[in-house]
This record gives sequence, C-alpha cells and structure tokens, in this order.
Amino acid sequence: MQTANTLSVLRSAVDGLRAGGGAIALVPTMGALHEGHLTLVREAKRRADHVVASIFVNPRQFGPKEDFRAYPRQFARDAALLEAEGVALLWAPEPSEVYPAGYATNVSVAGASEGLCGADRPGHFDGVATVVLKLFNQVRPDMAFFGEKDWQQLAVIRRMARDLDLTQPHVEAIHAVPVVREADGLAMSSRNAYLSAEQRRAAAALPAAMRGAIAAGATPDAMATLRDRLAGAGFDRVDYAELRDGDSLAPLESAAPCARLFVAARIGGTRLIDNMPLSGE
Repeated sequence: MQTANTLSVLRSAVDGLRAGGGAIALVPTMGALHEGHLTLVREAKRRADHVVASIFVNPRQFGPKEDFRAYPRQFARDAALLEAEGVALLWAPEPSEVYPAGYATNVSVAGASEGLCGADRPGHFDGVATVVLKLFNQVRPDMAFFGEKDWQQLAVIRRMARDLDLTQPHVEAIHAVPVVREADGLAMSSRNAYLSAEQRRAAAALPAAMRGAIAAGATPDAMATLRDRLAGAGFDRVDYAELRDGDSLAPLESAAPCARLFVAARIGGTRLIDNMPLSGE
C-alpha cells in the first residue's frame, strides 16, 4: 500500500492506478477505524479494481465545543488495517494540505443538512460537504462508499453530487453500506471508544429502544416510551427522536413506507446517533 501525504504524490499515485486500468473506489474516513469502516473497504474492493482510502480528521466539521483535539488518532494501527484489507493507496494529508493559507471556499447543502444533527451542530454539514467535494476532486474516483449509520451525512453528499453534476470523471456512483452493529445492537462508531464500561453497557438501550418504538408503530406514545427507556438506562439527554422521509429527510407526522427513525442521545460526554427504517433492517 502506498501512502500519500501531499497532493502531488497523491495525483501521481492515482495516475499510476489509472494507467493500470480498472475502476477506482474511494473510502473516506477520519481514522480510528473499526469493523464498520473495514466493511466499506471490503465492499469497495468487491466492486472496484483499486481502493483508495483517506484518513483525515476534518477540522471544518467540528464545532467550537466539539472534540476535534480529543478525536482518537491511531494512524499506524489504521494504516496496518487498511493494508491488510488490500487498499492500494492511503491519502493522509495534514490540514494545511487540504486547507492551505488563504482558503476561503465553503460548500453548503440546504434541506438535507437542516434539522436532526444539523440543528445541534451548526456548520457541521458544510464542513462535511466541503471536504468530500475536495476529496472527490483530489482522487477523482469512479465510485465512493459511505456508511448508512451517518444517514444525514449520506443524504447531504448525495444531494451535493446531484446538484453539482459530479459525474465522470468524478464520481459515477455513491454507494451506501448498511450499518454494522455490535453483538448487542449498538451501531459501531469511533466515538464508542469514549464510553466507560458502564456507559457502554447502558448504550445498548439505544438500538433496543428504537426497535421497540418501531414495533409499536412509531406513534407519539411509542416515541415518548423510547425517551423514557433511554432516560431509565442512564442516558442524560435525547437530542432528537424523529421520523423522517428516508430520501428527502422531510419530517413525517406518522409512519410511512419510506420512513426512518432517527435518534441522537447523550450518555456522559458522548453523543450517539442511530437510524433505522420502519420497514425493518
């Protein structure tokens, strides 16, 4: 596996992959890799001839009170995992390489970025859209892979790709990969590492409460029960528990075939998010 830290090395390496023929897939990450990330890599490898993964902790998607400095960084471990999965090229730039002095451009996606996590994290999805567009322009992949756990992020990226005509030679297809869960149902996330042993046990109540609400028809009473179950399990706060259209992310008043349940809840200093379709996973 080749590692590139500068744009000039990246472009040369990508040119080399293209010269060999075949499709190139991009798997963007912020590192602190877990089985969810590796599932993305495996799916990319199944569909493409060459996989390029990125590790970049993007400062523009962290708010002033968020955990940019504390975000787990374990580059050597992550690189070894990617190499073992057969990744051809690792793009691991410094922030100054992505946002050089004088950088002044921002990408904002209305609609999909509003509400849910967008309400609690102003500017977050602007940072996501900006860095993903830059990654697409830097790597120029044929396809890219994202996890469904961050469904709102996925919706923002899909909207941006449609609106900005990101077709060949940029990205032919954006592939969504289903949520990868722990044995107790908790969605895999790099932020799970912040949980104490007691908090980690309590966190299993999140997917369980969501499944219970869905089984009860996701009615207002079922949503109130979901909140009560999380409070009883030790969660400190529920930021939101909402039904949204899975495609447009428009709010829904009641269950519908296209609906998904979105929840964000805090336990200790950690904010956990999850989503599930009402039709079942």
